[in-house]
Amino acid sequence: MTLKPIHIIGAGLAGSEAAWQIGQMGVPVVLHEMRPVRMTDAHKGEGCAELVCSNSFRSDDTYYNAVGLLHSEMRRCGSLIMAEGDAAAVPAGGALAVDRDAFSDGVTRKLASHPLITIRREHVEFPPDDWDSVIVATGPLTSIELAQKIQAIGGEEQLAFFDAIAPIVYKDSIDFNTAWFQSRYDKSGPAGTGSDYINCPMNKEQYLAFIEALLAAEKTEFKEWEASTPYFEGCMPVEVMAARGVDTLRYGPMKPVGLVDPHSGKQPWAVVQLRQDNKLGTLYNIVGFQTKMKYAEQTRVFRMIPGLENAEFARLGGLHRNTFINSPRLLNESLQMKAMPRLRFAGQITGCEGYVESAAVGIMAGRFAACERLGYSMWAPPETTAMGAILSHITGGGNAETFQPMNVNFGLFPYIAEPTDVPRKDRAREKKKLMAIRALDHLDKWLGQFDGLKAA
Repeated sequence: MTLKPIHIIGAGLAGSEAAWQIGQMGVPVVLHEMRPVRMTDAHKGEGCAELVCSNSFRSDDTYYNAVGLLHSEMRRCGSLIMAEGDAAAVPAGGALAVDRDAFSDGVTRKLASHPLITIRREHVEFPPDDWDSVIVATGPLTSIELAQKIQAIGGEEQLAFFDAIAPIVYKDSIDFNTAWFQSRYDKSGPAGTGSDYINCPMNKEQYLAFIEALLAAEKTEFKEWEASTPYFEGCMPVEVMAARGVDTLRYGPMKPVGLVDPHSGKQPWAVVQLRQDNKLGTLYNIVGFQTKMKYAEQTRVFRMIPGLENAEFARLGGLHRNTFINSPRLLNESLQMKAMPRLRFAGQITGCEGYVESAAVGIMAGRFAACERLGYSMWAPPETTAMGAILSHITGGGNAETFQPMNVNFGLFPYIAEPTDVPRKDRAREKKKLMAIRALDHLDKWLGQFDGLKAA
């Protein structure tokens, strides 16, 4: 039996993952990517699953962090994104961070070599009528033409916010007479040693001068229609955070807790951390320092950081627009557009936020579409799983009137009782572990429905 292909628009993390899941189920898929025919303001190359912001997939702690739990669930689903992320891992304490080029190259190679996946480099303004099963995974930089057509069908205004990108520094330009290697609390991770971050210390006077410079620096000007566009909290520009209060950064990305400066033997007043950005260890990004400062100002202000006085930048920070739909109002529980069910949506355009969250929605959208093509009625992952919690939030759990992008977190999971056999101070933490154990058990049962299910 020859099956019609499923079409996916966008080869970011969600689209790449959806294509892989569909192909692995024996269903042909055509993956449409407009780069390099038409580039975006944020992408630098044409590879699939290119990371345009951080290189971190965040915590890899299965039992005490919802993101780490999601990692484990995705690995059990045969995730391409997690497999290539693990293969391209670089030291990052308790987090999973990747060499962004090696990661994208690995994903692209796997997709290009799959016998049921065809990659087409073209811009799709809107799926033609004869594409009866389509996944729109165009991400935060959806083309204006496609966004306007989606808006016309759904009857909902597109919502936009800005993501800011952090600068990247050449390691050999950092002064290690001032800076030192250490992970907070010496915590190691999937590719780490406990000394995975470069730390640049500040005393109180240096910190206050730095805050003053951030606030006074010349910023990128917005166009008139952009002026009221909000930021996503997880990618807030550092100077916007600084404007919230003099100590905001010292209790945020510049918090010194868990770190001791070996040059002084003391905990600094504040610390700027840099995380490895490539496998060779030659590039480091400044953690939490997304910015909208103009390039010359970035160089001037960031060289005020002790240890970075002579820093050379491989990439300076910048801004890009992010677009998403009001998913609770527009999508059903299988990620189909209610007004046009042949369209499914996956990734950040649905209002999930984060690399792995986007890829997880790609897993679900891909499996929903493949099962539909195979004539099988698939049931969604339970809300007790990380994947199910995300799906529930974007397809109805979130308030349609105030819907905003959100990362996975344990607050999205159904109730579970706190354990009573541990000290009271540990109960909230151990409750997360109970949620994680329940999630993995329920995910394994959910995956059982796919046993033996594949196109003949």
